[in-house]
Amino acid sequence: MARFRTWATIALAGALGLSLAGCSSHGGKRAEDARKAAAAQGRAAVDTPRWTFAMITHSGDGDTFWDIVQSGAEQAAVKDNINFLYSHDANAQQQAQLVDAAVDQKVDGIIVTLAKPDAMKAAVARAEKAGIPVVTVNSGSAESKEFGALTHIGQDETIAGEAVGDELNKRGRKKVLCVLHEQGNVGHEQRCSGVKNTFHGTVDNLYVNGTNMPDVQSALEARLQSDKSVDTVVTLGAPYADTAVKARSDAGSRAEVDTFDLNAKVAGELKDGTLGFAVDQQPYLQGYEAVDQLWLYKYNANALGGGRPVLTGPQIITRDQAAALEQYTKRGTR
Repeated sequence: MARFRTWATIALAGALGLSLAGCSSHGGKRAEDARKAAAAQGRAAVDTPRWTFAMITHSGDGDTFWDIVQSGAEQAAVKDNINFLYSHDANAQQQAQLVDAAVDQKVDGIIVTLAKPDAMKAAVARAEKAGIPVVTVNSGSAESKEFGALTHIGQDETIAGEAVGDELNKRGRKKVLCVLHEQGNVGHEQRCSGVKNTFHGTVDNLYVNGTNMPDVQSALEARLQSDKSVDTVVTLGAPYADTAVKARSDAGSRAEVDTFDLNAKVAGELKDGTLGFAVDQQPYLQGYEAVDQLWLYKYNANALGGGRPVLTGPQIITRDQAAALEQYTKRGTR
């Protein structure tokens, strides 16, 4: 068993190294472009050691939300003279193994998401035992302190859900379908529970396989066809909002579609009235502040939040706000 773990660790470390050296193909290239731009403008990086920080998230492939988080982290890394490594895996066990590989590589700091905290607890504890500071980001605000992280940066998902319930009450909505696209993600459950806490009408949860958009669309379409009393669909991620719009159209429904998270596509659909509102948790800020927090801790033993999560949302974005944010959504930072 020990031999198996040794070889597994070597393999994972190699995979992590490739993905991160290879942050080059996507993130690494963006970071290098940012460094060149900074140099061209006469801005030098800070005069501190060249620390290495690893960010490991629960993102699946092609999720634009995580592109924005990664972009914010990379920009902060350029400013802070950080060698930034990014990897991700939607499978919680695989994500935990990526954290283990980062520990084995003796990185100087780790940023991690806790969408499925039970699966991540041992890996975070191993980082702490190795003396590597950890910042949690996006999901896991309730578990972050218990797991020994410096701080958590993101939105409180229950509070965000409650903000959605309040907004739906203002809009006079009566029956909501809350679409959960990742089973076992505690943050998603908290969002829908938060909606139920404050919404005066009925909230039904619909569980879908978020890795298969045609299945998501057909499941939504079937529900909207069978229950005409549903007047609102709330999706928990920007990529699912457009799918919900298509399902609504095919089902002949007049339900309003609202969503968590913001990107250029969502902003455009807010502007033209296709969507009702979006809940922005500022993913760019989450990535940026996570890197900054680790740098501040390494440089000056600073910690943000005073033992509490540092909130980056929620902010309700409607048609008017979307127009004002268009320049930022187009460049991929909101």
